[in-house]
Amino acid sequence: MSQLALPLRLQDHAVFESFLPTGNETLVAFLLDIVVNRKGPGAWIRGAAATGKTHLLQAVCERAGDHAQFLPLSEFVAVSPAILEGLANRPFVCLDDVDAVAGNKDWELSLFRLYNALDESGGILICSAASAPRDCQYDLPDLSSRFSLLPTFQLQALDESARIEALQLRARHRGLELPTESAGYLLSRSTRDMASLYALLDKLDTEAMVAQRRLTIPFVKEVLGLNQDR
Repeated sequence: MSQLALPLRLQDHAVFESFLPTGNETLVAFLLDIVVNRKGPGAWIRGAAATGKTHLLQAVCERAGDHAQFLPLSEFVAVSPAILEGLANRPFVCLDDVDAVAGNKDWELSLFRLYNALDESGGILICSAASAPRDCQYDLPDLSSRFSLLPTFQLQALDESARIEALQLRARHRGLELPTESAGYLLSRSTRDMASLYALLDKLDTEAMVAQRRLTIPFVKEVLGLNQDR
């Protein structure tokens, strides 16, 4: 993906194939349709932290290739919003944590201009935030109004059984086999949010490659430094 001079890289695991759609089937189908047909109204994805918002935005960009640009606004709050200039030339613009700049006049005006430019050019804007547009506390009413025109989807968190399935899906995507018992053990001994669980899986993957071991419960215990049950 071309970066428009932005030092950004998509995570290699953030693809549709490694995202478990359970509870979010309608949203995933909607995004895939947008990417395939390269037309649509865009989308606003709301949800709690670590529920997969960033994953889906990056998956859209991975599938769209050089036609898309991903930009995590939470990492650029202190930067000039001039980095948004030229983005309207892309067919797909995916803005992560778009609520992070709420209350910043310059950023809000730049987002307003970007929305209008994409609307005129036929570009597709996909945003993620913790809340719906009108609950993001933008000072510019017109910006909230524009964002409210985007179809809004509430990203549903996974229950425990789905979390196990999601871990196994991610493991298979990395060429690993994660037994259900080992995945359940991970859930019982670690923070339950998926971002933390995926980070642990990455660590296990690295250690398993070095040790040439399978992801059994004894090996998981060893890597996590748990020599006995708690």
